[in-house]
Amino acid sequence: MYQRIRFDFQQELINIKKGGLCKEERIILSNQKPIIEVSYPVGDEPEEVLNFCANNYLGLANHPDIIKAAKESLDTHGFGLASVRFICGTQDIHVKLEESISKFYETEDTILYSSCYDANGGLFETILGPDDAIITDSLNHASIIDGIRLCKAKRFIYDHSDMNYLEKKLKRARLGMDIWEGPGLSKEPKPARNILIATDGVFSMDGDIAKLKEIVELAKKYDALVMVDDSHATGFLGKKGRGAVEYCGVLGEVDIITSTLGKAMGGASGGFTSGRKEIIQMLRQKSRPYLFSNTLAPSIVGAALKAFEIVGSSDDLRDKLMENTKYFRKRITEEGFKIIEGIHPIVPIMLGDFEDDARLAQEMAKDLYREGIYVVGFFFPVVPKGKARIRVQISAAHSKEHLNKAINSFVKIGKKHKVI
Repeated sequence: MYQRIRFDFQQELINIKKGGLCKEERIILSNQKPIIEVSYPVGDEPEEVLNFCANNYLGLANHPDIIKAAKESLDTHGFGLASVRFICGTQDIHVKLEESISKFYETEDTILYSSCYDANGGLFETILGPDDAIITDSLNHASIIDGIRLCKAKRFIYDHSDMNYLEKKLKRARLGMDIWEGPGLSKEPKPARNILIATDGVFSMDGDIAKLKEIVELAKKYDALVMVDDSHATGFLGKKGRGAVEYCGVLGEVDIITSTLGKAMGGASGGFTSGRKEIIQMLRQKSRPYLFSNTLAPSIVGAALKAFEIVGSSDDLRDKLMENTKYFRKRITEEGFKIIEGIHPIVPIMLGDFEDDARLAQEMAKDLYREGIYVVGFFFPVVPKGKARIRVQISAAHSKEHLNKAINSFVKIGKKHKVI
């Protein structure tokens, strides 16, 4: 029996490799910064490359003040709590960080998690039950999808950013209709008790921003709650970096915001849920990833407090990031590459016009690595079939020289593979 199971797994791995879908490890031997040392393939001599595939949007991952804050928190609060919070694992700095995030997002309360994946995983089943409904964008992040799978609420999926389709789903959930039929259920229409619309603020593969203004208006019309995962926006999108909710003009109108400390806000780990007080208090009582996972390490909490302080004190890093993004998007388009239009520092360079776009994405990424440009190709099942791409991510830490080297390398490799 054991041999058969092992063989099945082995064969699946063989099939993945044959299909060109194997995700290869890359070993980084330096701090996170614009130029890093990478061993790729694993075991090769490390190479210095320009990093264009990190979520280090503001360049804070190696910021000296954040590193100093992390070290000071180690000295004052120790390495870890060795416990979950509801037993003995809350320190004053955890409460201070929650208060800081609530002030930042102008919400009533905030709860910390070990990651935003856990924040999303512990949200839906805690606040919704079988008499409720969740309406979710078709391109939402895997953590939202997995969190919804844990929940017994009825699930509806609307086509990506299609507000007409969203309204149809809201009508069905609010009116009941035949969707509530099934074994043991009444055939009478049964309206949803509560409805929650769930969406990313920024969609990580496309870099496009959710239509939050329209979503909030529809939510008000159909008496629904709104949840936004702002992971790819917190710290830099919006006038003061308060994410997609600020950029779209709905600050204070979204019921639940989840996000991460592991991207623009220092790049380590940690996440949070922020929003209406009664919802956050319910999460403290029942959310399983919060109740059964160790408290966030004090060094991360101290560093995150400093990150929010830096973001709140100056617009310089946000301005530099947007300047870099605008420049790269303009230049790469002028060179003939197809990108998904937008203003976000996620810049997907699309390869879907080619028959074997998955293999092309991998080969181009490898060739770019040899040119000193560190990027990753994305293909099915991470993105839909025919939508393979190389996702470039811009940082405030990139200089104009870094951007020009990347653009010139893309032109060279793009011509080699007849992409341009």
